[in-house]
Amino acid sequence: MSAPDRKLHLNAFLYGSGHHEASWRHPQAVPHRNLDIKYAAEIARTAERGLMDAVFVADGYAGRSNTLEPFTLFSALAMLTAHIGLIATVSTTYNEPFHLARQFASLDHISGGRAGWNIVTGGGSAAFNFSREEHPEHSERYRIGEEFVEAVKQLWDSWEDDALVFDKEAGIQIHNDKVHEIDFQGENYRVKGPLNIPRPPQGYPVLVQAGSSESGKELAAKTAEAIFTAWQTLEDAQAFYSDVKSRLARYGRTPEQLLVLPGISPILADTEAEARELEEELHSYINIEEALKRFSPGFGVDLREYPLDGPVPLHAVKSVDEINGNKSRHGIITELARKESLTIRQLVHRLAGARGHFTFTGTPLALADEIEVWFKNGAADGFNVMPQLYPSGLEIFVDKVIPELQNRGLFRTSYEGSTLRDRYGLARPANPRTQAVIH
Repeated sequence: MSAPDRKLHLNAFLYGSGHHEASWRHPQAVPHRNLDIKYAAEIARTAERGLMDAVFVADGYAGRSNTLEPFTLFSALAMLTAHIGLIATVSTTYNEPFHLARQFASLDHISGGRAGWNIVTGGGSAAFNFSREEHPEHSERYRIGEEFVEAVKQLWDSWEDDALVFDKEAGIQIHNDKVHEIDFQGENYRVKGPLNIPRPPQGYPVLVQAGSSESGKELAAKTAEAIFTAWQTLEDAQAFYSDVKSRLARYGRTPEQLLVLPGISPILADTEAEARELEEELHSYINIEEALKRFSPGFGVDLREYPLDGPVPLHAVKSVDEINGNKSRHGIITELARKESLTIRQLVHRLAGARGHFTFTGTPLALADEIEVWFKNGAADGFNVMPQLYPSGLEIFVDKVIPELQNRGLFRTSYEGSTLRDRYGLARPANPRTQAVIH
């Protein structure tokens, strides 16, 4: 797609009652419906009405999230929607390549080519749920993850696209010469193959990576087709965008083959004053004690021991090198506190909106302006939209922000193609095992 024809990509990040941590207490919220597939379908259909590229769910294997397992959720949503992409987070650290390859191939077949895999290496607290004493070290997780992804791709390629023939006269269902054992032998995985389901309609589900550490950026440049990231300022987003795009050439890839999609978490109303009022209302529902208890482990210091309206104790906070979890998010949060000289209370309010993603409070027109600036100035190819209050936050985005983006020629006015790859403008990967039929 040439620069003048370039269009935004927009995903709706599904997150219960909303991305504000206290959204569930708001009178409009319906937190009792978080496990209701009808509620999820209503939100997905709203995103589809807005011609958004995909809905996305994060996932983990520890804690009390009150959310549905993503393969189950998206298999149901595939039957209740027609166009919207379905991007699920699944960890490499706590899965096996064969299982994951089969699950995503199944979802891609069920949805008619609308699946996407957000590749993560998992959170440390999950280790104890998988018979492990500790979470693998950060760089080791990424080395293992890279091998995992390669095994999965080879499994998807173990079936050539025309292996299924169903020749009734000849009595042949499958061309056996077109289904291959992969005999994958890695440092961490050995997989014989083939996969026991044909190649996905998209070849591979769209490969997404979430992470902005050095290891994450390198994995994205080598493997990913979209990268989900979090930045607080235009300048930081531009620097990341330029950095990750510049790494593609060493892997024989072009900038168009990797979409950079930061998170943007809006509170919207017809006037800025009304939006600020809603923001203050949401902040008033925060349980400060619980928020500090939750944030403190990541900082390496108990924030409850410091004055709430005093400065964030950056002198006591762990350095990025000491973190074995989400290094990039830790860096963003500490830099935010440093740059803006935030008090602990102010930091809690900032993180309550979207856990370190860019937050916005104002009118739909002003948000459209902000999106256009990032899009046209080398900071983003689109956004993960993270409403701080569901379902109303997504409804106002679809009904008032998207039409403004369409009026400016920045967003589609109809869906193109039938797959998530079509929406993202990504080519279907060729199968390296394709060969001519032997007669």
